[in-house]
Amino acid sequence: MKKVISTVNAPLAIGPYSQANQVGNTIYISGQLPIDPVTGEFSSEEIKGQTKQSLENAKAILIEGGFTMENVVKTTVYLDDIKEFVSMNEVYAQYFTSKFPARAAFEVAKLPLGAKVEIEMIAVK
Repeated sequence: MKKVISTVNAPLAIGPYSQANQVGNTIYISGQLPIDPVTGEFSSEEIKGQTKQSLENAKAILIEGGFTMENVVKTTVYLDDIKEFVSMNEVYAQYFTSKFPARAAFEVAKLPLGAKVEIEMIAVK
């Protein structure tokens, strides 16, 4: 049975989708843009700041569902410029320090609202 997970500590969905869905012991988190949930604006214009905000948004959703970053088994990172991969990775490494999740990261033509990064996750208890 699907349970919708939603928190005010992450930006509201900008379309007809949920922040996350939980099915059994697995949570599927929609791609998180670097939007500050308080201001509704990008937290930064730089990739490092945007990566941090995207990860903080995903973390807030995990917490709402009773999960932690250690439960994350897979992430997908969408970048508007693959040349920013190293800078994104420096921030990403601060959130995952052991038992790393599987990951895909690639450049896309454009991201919603002109973001530099969007990150989605799957976590299992």
